[in-house]
Amino acid sequence: MKNYILIGFMGAGKTTVGKLLAKEKGMDFVDTDERIVSEQNRDIPDIFTEDGEAHFRDLETDLLRRMQEDTEHAVVSVGGGMPVRPENRELLRSLGCVVYLSAEKQTILGRVQNDGSRPMLNGNDLETRVGQLMRERESLYRQAAHVTVRTDGRSLHQVLRIIDQETRRFGL
Repeated sequence: MKNYILIGFMGAGKTTVGKLLAKEKGMDFVDTDERIVSEQNRDIPDIFTEDGEAHFRDLETDLLRRMQEDTEHAVVSVGGGMPVRPENRELLRSLGCVVYLSAEKQTILGRVQNDGSRPMLNGNDLETRVGQLMRERESLYRQAAHVTVRTDGRSLHQVLRIIDQETRRFGL
């Protein structure tokens, strides 16, 4: 396997863990949401508002297909909804070792409650919305993942150490 692929619910720590992991391993860091924003020249909430979620998911799938050819020796952090599509789960697994960063609902709520940049969390009752999405996505994350690492109550360095231990068998 040539890449680390970090998946999980928004606020699970994919970007934070990914940047440090890339630095430690001397690898490139790729955030798929940032790439889409750069390529589309507009923010994700704008893409959702103007073109809808289905279009955004199409952009994610297209990016994953292109990354099969141009992404090596990288730590890739993906948007929380990317593994929802079966095709994307397959593409993620073929791109590298998929690490599912998981966290409890209360941890996620604490991390995302003041973040207005997440269109999937728009609505009246944040706790209900997070719970619903987490239930919908949990099994999909597990289907995509080679390895699952809990981030609750662990320091960044503890999470990195666990990722390192759990991914050795994949040649990383």
